Parts: sequence; structure tokens; C-alpha cells
Amino acid sequence: MHHANHYYGHSYVLARYCGFDADPPRIHGYLQHGWNIGDGLAPDHEFVPGIPAFVWSERTRRRAWSMGRRQVYVVGSPWAYLTALEPDEPSREREGTIWYPFHGWEGQHVEGDHDRLIAEIRDTEPGPVTVCLYWQEFRTPRVRRRYERAGFRVICHGYRGGWWKDLDPDFLSRQLAEQRRHQRVASNRLCSAVFYGVLAGCEPAVYGDPMQLRGERDLFGGRSRIRRQWAAMHGTQIDLDTARAVTVEELGADRTLSPAELRHLFHWPSETAA
Repeated sequence: MHHANHYYGHSYVLARYCGFDADPPRIHGYLQHGWNIGDGLAPDHEFVPGIPAFVWSERTRRRAWSMGRRQVYVVGSPWAYLTALEPDEPSREREGTIWYPFHGWEGQHVEGDHDRLIAEIRDTEPGPVTVCLYWQEFRTPRVRRRYERAGFRVICHGYRGGWWKDLDPDFLSRQLAEQRRHQRVASNRLCSAVFYGVLAGCEPAVYGDPMQLRGERDLFGGRSRIRRQWAAMHGTQIDLDTARAVTVEELGADRTLSPAELRHLFHWPSETAA
């Protein structure tokens, strides 16, 4: 199994949905692990030609096909399955905003003015703010303490896992529980976390300095294309019906499969053999 299939516990969520209690069987193919505007696969990963790709949405499948990829299947996002596995409590009271600053990753660090972003968050958000940092920024005191000194609650959902080590099957469950505490979800870039928040019942916002990765290249049209193509998903106040419709399409929440269909595509044993 490609190690990225385990990112954020994705393979564990799908295995749980399919009735497996232990570690997930090997997925025969590559699973999309984050929202992107390309073919659904990470451009910095090497992929073996001819191996199937499992993407979140029909829009992504069409892009992958136009780029020459074949054997691409729409399965919906693991987040869509998780929200069905762990339904919300109708009586739950929500408060404030969970805010996701754009983050770097192990190979690149983010560059931007955190103080200016903090000021804009203060001026915009009507209630208490929880800032969720990526593990890399969370472990960087000079970044984390800026948000703490601003009076924000600062958290981290955890480490996504990598190269079959430090895997975290409960990553997405923690993120879902945290988002369901909040009325709003926001970021300075349109990203997976914003779409996740909408499906979790939050009101979305995308505003502020988008920052950038050191040496960042705008692949597949980059930031300008995102703002152009998903213009309705940007701003401090976004029409909720529009946001929900876009989110369902991007996360493939209307394209989830049955356990039997997923097991067939992934070459997993039948439920009775688990």
C-alpha cells in the first residue's frame, strides 16, 4: 500500500466503514489524501503506471482523465464516510470559529505575516477563536506563541503519519469532534479543512493573507485559479447553501459507495472473511 493512503487515518476510516476492526488491508491503488485542483494525486509522489487511482469527486476524475490518467475511480472522500459513521448530535451547542492558517509541510515551510493575519482574525470573528496549527507550526514556538499571546485557543489535530510510521487512525475523528464545537470554520486559503467544516455543519469563511510556501510553484493554475473558479467560496461571509452544494461536489459526499463496492475496488476480502 502506498504510504500516503494512510495519511490522516484515511485507510482506517474506509476499513472501518467496510467492517474491518483491525488494521486496514492493503488498498490496491492510490487514494487521494487531500483536496487539490489537479488530478487528485500529490505531484511530488512517484506513482507506478497502470495502478488505479481512487479520487474524491467526479470533477477530479474528469481532470485526471484529461491529463492522461486512466483507471481512475470516484469513491468519495474519507471525510464523507466519517460524517456518516459518526453522525452529529442535533442538540449540540456551537460557539466561535475554528481557524486554520495555511501551513507548510515537512519539505517546505510557510512564509507570511502572522501578526497581520491575527489582527484580521480579531477584526472579523464575532466569537471566541480556536486556531488549529499543523503539527510543524504547532511545534515551532515563535509561531504558536503569537496566536496564544493574541488570546486564541491554540490546538493541533495531530500528526498525519508518514512512511508507515506514527500512524493515527483517530486523526479525522478528533478533527470532526473539534469542528462540531464551532459555529464557523475559516482559513486564509480554500483547503480541505474548510470543506470538512462545511460538511461538519460549520459556516465557512476564506480571507486574509494567503501566505506562501518557500519556493512555492502554482501548479495547475495555482492560487489565482482557485480564487477564480471557486470565487463563491471566498469572503468573510459565504452563502451557506452555495457552500454546501460546492462542498458536497468537491468531497464526493454524493458519490460514496457501499461497503461491498469499496471492498471490490480496493481488492479487499469480503466482510465475512474479515
